[in-house]
Amino acid sequence: MQFKHPEILYFLFLLVIPILVHLFQLRRFKKEYFTNVKLLKELQIQTRKSSKIKKWLLLATRLLLLTCLILAFAQPFFDAKDTTNKGNELIILLDNSFSMQAKGAKGELLKRSIQDLLEELPENQQFSLLTNSEVFWDTDIKSIQKELQNLKYSAMPFQLDYLINQVETKKKNTKKDYVIITDAIQFESKKTLDLAENNVVYFIQPEAQNKTNISIDKVAISQVLDQFYELKITLQAFGETENEVPLSVFSNNKAIAKTIAKFENQKTEIAITIPKNDFHGNISIEDNSLSYDNDYYLSISKPEKANVIAIGNSDKNNFLSRIFTADEFNFQSTELATLDYNQIENQDAIVLNELEDLPVALGTTLKSFYEKGGNIVLIPNAKNTPSLLNAFAKNFGGFNYSQLSTSGKQITKINFNHPLYQTVFEKKVSNFQYPNVKESFILSGITNILQYEDNSVFVGSTTNRLGTFYAFSAPVNKQNSNFQNAPLIVPTFYNMGQNQGKTGINAYTIGENENLILETILAKDEVVSVQKEGYSFIPMQQILNTKCKLSFGDYPEEAGNFDVIKANNSLKKISFNYPRTESDLTQVSTANFENFNKVNNISTVLNDIASERTSNEIWKWFIIATLLFLITELLIQKFVK
Repeated sequence: MQFKHPEILYFLFLLVIPILVHLFQLRRFKKEYFTNVKLLKELQIQTRKSSKIKKWLLLATRLLLLTCLILAFAQPFFDAKDTTNKGNELIILLDNSFSMQAKGAKGELLKRSIQDLLEELPENQQFSLLTNSEVFWDTDIKSIQKELQNLKYSAMPFQLDYLINQVETKKKNTKKDYVIITDAIQFESKKTLDLAENNVVYFIQPEAQNKTNISIDKVAISQVLDQFYELKITLQAFGETENEVPLSVFSNNKAIAKTIAKFENQKTEIAITIPKNDFHGNISIEDNSLSYDNDYYLSISKPEKANVIAIGNSDKNNFLSRIFTADEFNFQSTELATLDYNQIENQDAIVLNELEDLPVALGTTLKSFYEKGGNIVLIPNAKNTPSLLNAFAKNFGGFNYSQLSTSGKQITKINFNHPLYQTVFEKKVSNFQYPNVKESFILSGITNILQYEDNSVFVGSTTNRLGTFYAFSAPVNKQNSNFQNAPLIVPTFYNMGQNQGKTGINAYTIGENENLILETILAKDEVVSVQKEGYSFIPMQQILNTKCKLSFGDYPEEAGNFDVIKANNSLKKISFNYPRTESDLTQVSTANFENFNKVNNISTVLNDIASERTSNEIWKWFIIATLLFLITELLIQKFVK
């Protein structure tokens, strides 16, 4: 036991006073006996004994009364159990990712968590609060009440390590109490062990009651008809779900198609046709769980002709002219000697068809073209050396050619998941006409598209996320291969020649730092912005001669349909969607939280901190004891004779 005012204990010496008074009252008197009071003698002796007991009781009571009163003024207390963390700062890390839209016993998980903070945190409690998208340093609950009530869901997942780094940067060399509030969906962290060793950490896990959810994962154009687009819509179901879900297609806020999505498995694909017009809208479903993944926004512009140049012998280029037809392509065939390098920048795809030489100047020019979003197709010549091919390939990635093999091979395997073939096949084909080659190089370090029977690569690709480089491992002339007669040749070269920006769906995923190449010329201080009603942002932009490269980073913060605006004019319509990373509510990962103190709510945290770190002051009990001894003295005075 310790005392706040130990100097008051000197007043205990005052206890000598009642003792002296008592001794004075008990001094001995000389006894005189008279014969005429003999009958009263026994009664007198008994009265004296009773009086003595009463005085001793009063002395003890008064001594205890004064002792308790003096101790009460000295304010005794027992030290707190946890004194080392008494000065810790309170840090609250709140998950506001889309999985917190799920409904628990008392409503949406995020809204319920915010309400608990508003109700339980004292107004004078200082703390810092960090979410996926917002930061509030050294504040109190009253100051940020409105901001918390209006807190929006974030497309960014809950990244504990990133938030901890923010705190450690801001609050260096400070001991902290962490309160982590998250549903732990798809949770990963490398810092939980260090966090628990150096700080006091509490973990609150709001849990969803309904873990069933349906999301629209992907939308692609499966066919381009004369008057219609056929869209392939991929839906994913998590947990037990209903067999049928309503699905609607909206363009410019008008419903243009409706259907029912039926689930026989966890994943289903719906084919739906829409008019072959400019499309700027969304596909929407209705389910009773998360709402953020119920809409998929997309924009489809009127197809433009793609510009393609084939560089090589005119006879060998003839088969390409039958694929890149005039109704969909602006196709040119040219010899290397007569190539106009100034035309390269205006193309969408360049086909290098069995060139005997690959000049350094051509490689440098095509590298710049590739970096600006162009597609390049390299078909080697049997006379090329691996060193020549590899010197050229260094401009575009880490793939590698090795020695020419003269043993024939059959092309037997298709990578159906590669973007080149995603809209070509309705289902996987196993028995197609196998093309073959007589001579081929060994191609490695590249994503396979078509493979030989020995699993080596016939056609592969690499990408910089703007342009794509396609590489063949063998010449495709009729003397070396029958690939020109195979059904695969048309979709293969057709899709290689397409510019995704000129045809197909313009839909980007927020947070994936994707890029867009615009064919526009910007003045020195001119910028383009991306806008929708009530929201706009300016992306990173780089001028590339006659083009402009836009980089979106983590923007926009909201999904929807947008316009790319230059000087109040719309250059292009594009769309953004939230990532579907938190659609599966069954993927709860709590293993990293095992070293934390798991509690049910913030009030438990506050009570725990108060009980562990607050000194147990007992002066009130001494005041009560003083009153009890005072009452005891009065009772002794009244009833003890």
